[in-house]
Amino acid sequence: MTRSLLLALGLSLATGLATPAAAQTLTLERLTADPPLAGRLPRQAEISPGGRWVSLLQPSQADSEQLELWARPTAGGAPRRLVAAADLLGGAAQVLSEAEKMALERRRISERGITQYQWCGKADDRLLFPLSGDLYQVRLTDAGPVAQRLTHSPDQPKQDPRCSADGRRVAYAMGGHLWVQALDGDQPARALTPDGGATLTPTVSWGLPEFIAAEEFDRQRGFWWSPDGTQLLALRVDEARVGLKTRAQIFADRTTLTEQRYPAAGEANAEVTAWRIDVATGQRQALPLPKDAEYLVRAGWFRDGTPWLQWMPRDQTRLTLTEFTANGPRELLTDTDPAWVEAHSDLMELPGVLRSGRPALLWSSEASGRRQLQLVDRVTGARTALTDLPEPVAHAVCTDGQRVVLAAALDRGRGRDLFVLNAAEAQPTIQPTVQPLPGSAPRQWRDAQADLGCTQLLETRSAFGEPPRLSLRPVSGEGATPLPGDAPDPLLRQILRAPQALDLTAADGRTPLNAFYFAPQGAVKGRHPVLVLAYGGPGAATVTWAWSRDSAWVAHWTQRGYGVLALDTRGMAHRDRAFTRAHHRAFGLVEVADLFAAVRALPKLQPRVDPQRIGFFGWSFGGFLAARALLDADTPFAAAVGVAPVTDWTLYDTAYTERYLGLPEGGKAAPYAQAHLPSRAKLLKQPLMLVHGTADDNVLFEHSLRLVEALQQEGKVFDTLIYPGKAHGIAGRQARLHLYRSVQAFFDRHLKPGSAR
Repeated sequence: MTRSLLLALGLSLATGLATPAAAQTLTLERLTADPPLAGRLPRQAEISPGGRWVSLLQPSQADSEQLELWARPTAGGAPRRLVAAADLLGGAAQVLSEAEKMALERRRISERGITQYQWCGKADDRLLFPLSGDLYQVRLTDAGPVAQRLTHSPDQPKQDPRCSADGRRVAYAMGGHLWVQALDGDQPARALTPDGGATLTPTVSWGLPEFIAAEEFDRQRGFWWSPDGTQLLALRVDEARVGLKTRAQIFADRTTLTEQRYPAAGEANAEVTAWRIDVATGQRQALPLPKDAEYLVRAGWFRDGTPWLQWMPRDQTRLTLTEFTANGPRELLTDTDPAWVEAHSDLMELPGVLRSGRPALLWSSEASGRRQLQLVDRVTGARTALTDLPEPVAHAVCTDGQRVVLAAALDRGRGRDLFVLNAAEAQPTIQPTVQPLPGSAPRQWRDAQADLGCTQLLETRSAFGEPPRLSLRPVSGEGATPLPGDAPDPLLRQILRAPQALDLTAADGRTPLNAFYFAPQGAVKGRHPVLVLAYGGPGAATVTWAWSRDSAWVAHWTQRGYGVLALDTRGMAHRDRAFTRAHHRAFGLVEVADLFAAVRALPKLQPRVDPQRIGFFGWSFGGFLAARALLDADTPFAAAVGVAPVTDWTLYDTAYTERYLGLPEGGKAAPYAQAHLPSRAKLLKQPLMLVHGTADDNVLFEHSLRLVEALQQEGKVFDTLIYPGKAHGIAGRQARLHLYRSVQAFFDRHLKPGSAR
């Protein structure tokens, strides 16, 4: 839920846009139409390992919900479409298994077509991708791209294909097993896992992440090639003890019952074990871990061929890095936190910086109170601080062995920029100089990916009114080369208005909160209504300078005479540890108190706001917050819409819920009881709309059903909006248009925009 409960209308706003004299009206039909207002924005943009190409998944000109594989030479030249699904399927419809649909949901991909790919080896001439159950490659030749189908068994989906470092072989998961296959020649695929691919127990699988790993720890894979390509570090998952939930995917003309292993809070997780597999012989060796290693959150290999795992106990108060040498497991370092530790992907080796005769390790930790980078001696575990920035480091981007490129927060978490340091300068009492990369500017959001040698960056920059744009930037030296993309609709700049940054304070009376306010457009007589957009949960921030496709939705509301307040409460991301740990053992307390305090302060800062006509919209955790805000005797809201809300935290998954609330102890623990929405049903006095998709495999439809039943038993009148067969994101242009229309009608009915008070 760190990623899944992101506010679907997450705001990414800044104040640098000029205000046009008059704007064209933005209709909901145009807001949801194809092409998107921001243009066709790419996914999974990468620099090839050798730095010769920029590859990306580009929405089709015919249908932006279909992704195609494109590439552009970094030395200059026009982008080239390498392949599209239609080129390979010969008019047949793309087919996805339920497992593949769930994997796409974990990665928040609602498009179809080619939805993932990877470069093979270091030669920059081959890309690999799965499609409609089979595996394909594209070779980049002097004559142009050449696509080839590698497998011919579409009824057995090939999941998460990964190439060996030399680019000669590929491994993938199929039918519960791990398979390996040569990319050239006629050698058939070979199963590496038990009995040559014999039928497994239905609950067992090799090489794929379990639900919790993918959903809550952002580990989207389950196996890793050794540096020399002779071995695999593979995870075996057994879900036998995980509770079986049945999702009724209710469509208009049918109901499909789908069984799903879903570990609810307090219940058993999947049993995950780690194995070292010899690719030539299939011989396996278990990697022993302590019994309390409940979650394997990251895995990989050091350059010397030693596998490593990062793991946490069930209470997530420790993060331990263990390597597995010939002499057995050895703990390299452990971070602890009385509340919880956060998983990260900042572990890197620095061959150019030796400690105790071995390459030092790059690591990040919140021990100082905000995430910073450290240099770790792999032999002794001694740590040296590399950064002491005033705001948290977001993540390490890359290293060339000495230099480290990193992204870090600015402007109280509302901005992000890129920096570089030389780790070789680090001494116990001396920190390296951290310098911003060229291109720094106020009120922007910059991030990057790099080639294998960390010599070139594929930089992404966005700001308010400016959708993300890509450029190539050398790590050394000045100058960036913009990579032209699909132009936004001119209407976008016409409709957007600069927000006002408000000085709002949390309910504690001292903590500043990030908030933006958008005044209504045009002449509005008397006081006006306000729509509040907030997420409220951990792991996300919505009031940032970064671009979001839904900022146009805010402009639509201001054109209809509403003010819009965007707010980040305590407990959200991109701030220091004191701020982000506000949810420890409590949901529905701190964020509700901050929300109410901000709403009550708003009319004092904006005198034309009508305090009797303030509505709230939230999705996922924001949906929980919307319902919780109305189920309160002291609510300042006149109406609220909650989409896909968690209503009973004993139904949500183990890792996310227990990280913040602890174990439920049979559902009677105080943090669960006070956040239980059905027990508050009698407090509803204002109009509430609940929205949910029946096929939601993240926040199960049962959440809304439980609150609906409780409200009915209390005789409360409320609205419901159900989307048959839709998952957590309620994806699709027509579904989104209907949702927006329904939400608009609901708030227009209850907040009466344009009427004087």
